[in-house]
Amino acid sequence: MIGITLSADQIRSAPPEVRRWIEHQVLAGLGLGPEAPPAPALPVQGAHLVACTTDDAAKILAQIQGLLPAVNVFFEFGRPGIAMGQPPIMMFRLIDILHHTRLQNIGQVMASLEMINKALIEARRDPSARFCGFDNEGHCLIAPETQRAIASVWQTVIARQHGVAEGEAA
Repeated sequence: MIGITLSADQIRSAPPEVRRWIEHQVLAGLGLGPEAPPAPALPVQGAHLVACTTDDAAKILAQIQGLLPAVNVFFEFGRPGIAMGQPPIMMFRLIDILHHTRLQNIGQVMASLEMINKALIEARRDPSARFCGFDNEGHCLIAPETQRAIASVWQTVIARQHGVAEGEAA
């Protein structure tokens, strides 16, 4: 057996396919990923993705507000993601969403994403609208405008809660 040590800078500067291979090796070694190496990425079906406005994001939140796991998953997309492609698309690893939301499995993340997709369809009154898409490497894909809209809604929620807390303290 041969071991290789790479610095964080070396990994960051590696080509995307090398970074994906390293990610796969680490996840497989920890028992968190599939044993087979990932297949080449399928083309992203960006035509179905909707670039959500702040108003859309607020309507989605209103629809899922009573479903805490879905709300937690929704706000994960307010974090900065990895921009890829032209036109750019934001990538989020499903395993990171699982970890950050403390859900029990990817199935729960997927169920939450389905609730978010349904809320968008209802908010837009468009059955072909999709909040997110997926690649075959465990990434969730959204439009950059959607990420910015969710971050804006998050800031509004925090500001409102901060204002309520200040009002209670007065």
